[in-house]
Amino acid sequence: MAKKQIKKVVLAYSGGLDTSAIIPWLKENYEGCEIIAFAADVGQGEEELIGLREKALKTGASECYIVDLKEEFIADYVFPTITTGAVYEGEYLLGTSMARPIIAKAQVEVALRVGADALCHGCTGKGNDQVRFEGTFAALAPELTVIAPWREWDMVSREDLLDYLAARDIQTTASATKIYSRDANAWHISHEGGELEDPWCEPSKGVWTLTTDPEDAPNQAERVMLSFEEGKLVAVNDEKLSPYQAVMKLNAIAGAHGVGRIDIVENRLVGMKSRGCYETPGGTVIVAAYKALETLVLDKAALKYREQIGLEFSHVMYDGRWFTPLNEALLAGAASFAKKVTGDIVVKLYKGQATVVQRRSPNSLYSEDFATFGADDVYDQSHAEGFIRLYSLSSRISTLNQKARALKEAGKA
Repeated sequence: MAKKQIKKVVLAYSGGLDTSAIIPWLKENYEGCEIIAFAADVGQGEEELIGLREKALKTGASECYIVDLKEEFIADYVFPTITTGAVYEGEYLLGTSMARPIIAKAQVEVALRVGADALCHGCTGKGNDQVRFEGTFAALAPELTVIAPWREWDMVSREDLLDYLAARDIQTTASATKIYSRDANAWHISHEGGELEDPWCEPSKGVWTLTTDPEDAPNQAERVMLSFEEGKLVAVNDEKLSPYQAVMKLNAIAGAHGVGRIDIVENRLVGMKSRGCYETPGGTVIVAAYKALETLVLDKAALKYREQIGLEFSHVMYDGRWFTPLNEALLAGAASFAKKVTGDIVVKLYKGQATVVQRRSPNSLYSEDFATFGADDVYDQSHAEGFIRLYSLSSRISTLNQKARALKEAGKA
């Protein structure tokens, strides 16, 4: 089948094995097409960005745009997600998922600015990211053609890509011995592939890169205080920090104590299960602190509803539905509850654990006067009898009705 004529395409470019092969492949398969590389800095580390532009140009791109999205990523995507309480399948703090909408959005903005007629990504046909990228493309620029090489070319393995590049004398730092597939940003790093493809295989020490092995972590616990204002983390240990700075500081502190490791088998959106190891040290501390502060300031009904928002939002984020009316509605609901989330939380870090040990808030609903087991003059315990009688009234009526019917039937016998 003949390929659609494309004049200019913007490629989401990382400089890794896949996207290194995509540039020459595009030139060979979309004749006359100008290729513009786009890279997003979401806090994956400077080492991944060094020489990226030069590499893109050398392999055939006409230009390479590197856009700094670090602060926007944490402030406008990570922190709002925290207010929803979203945790996918009970464990995953959505690190990769949260980065995709902002990356795809910035890619679309570059494409529209340079007058491109197509967008390209290096996501595989087995993963979630193809849905996340293309869902954003559809929401923001449906008129642009999407090129997904992994769904078009006949290469099926890492070795195929290495051979492809070698045949064209294109240098890459990837090799057949680099077995792990990793994705990093300011919030987390994910690890897949290699030994992790066998769920019976315990991850080796070589898997983890961001956190100290809990067994090797300090024997002395460390306490860290997080301060929130209307749902936003504003200070760590009384030091005022931007959202990105706060996350990076907590990554360093919590990572040293082995906090934030998970090893899970998750349900991908495309139907298969995958096994991955994730490291989210600072994020684990922030989420624990935020939840602890919520329990202090939200009443039972409000917290229950916020938990429902979190469950639904975890799937909205994981499934790539950021730019949807449902996403807006859920975020608006969470933001309403977040207005009460002001205060300080102290978290103790020790051997991989993050434990909340102190909490305070000007909006606290906890009152020692009411909760005490000692004598008090604000609560008359005899009032509980009437409350319980009304609270259980439906059960009482149901049982009395059953007994009355039983007596009636017995009288007829």
